[in-house]
Amino acid sequence: MIIKTEYHKIKPYTTKDGSLIRELMHPNVHGNAKQSLAEAIIPVGFTTLLHKHHQSEEIYHILEGNGIMVIGHERFEVRAGDTICILPGKPHQIQNTGKIPLRLLCCCSPPYSHDDTELLGSIP
Repeated sequence: MIIKTEYHKIKPYTTKDGSLIRELMHPNVHGNAKQSLAEAIIPVGFTTLLHKHHQSEEIYHILEGNGIMVIGHERFEVRAGDTICILPGKPHQIQNTGKIPLRLLCCCSPPYSHDDTELLGSIP
């Protein structure tokens, strides 16, 4: 098991919702078992696709920037320092409404999986 990762060595990729992700710690890569931690970057003016996870609970912690978070029928502003909990099965998306990239940490348990992500057409 890898117990330390180095940010500059982690290649980013695009998830199903359209955000740019760096998996800082993920079982498929590092050997941990029950959760994943990633940095997501949402470009200025970009909104992720509305989606939900059937199994994973997510916690977002906003590092930089600001935006609008949608969870189910709730819509609220987020900014650096805010932490948001997204329960399994809740449709959600985030929009960068600021002037800099919106950077956040995303912790998932069970770990993030493309197979657990369902894209949705519009806000229910």
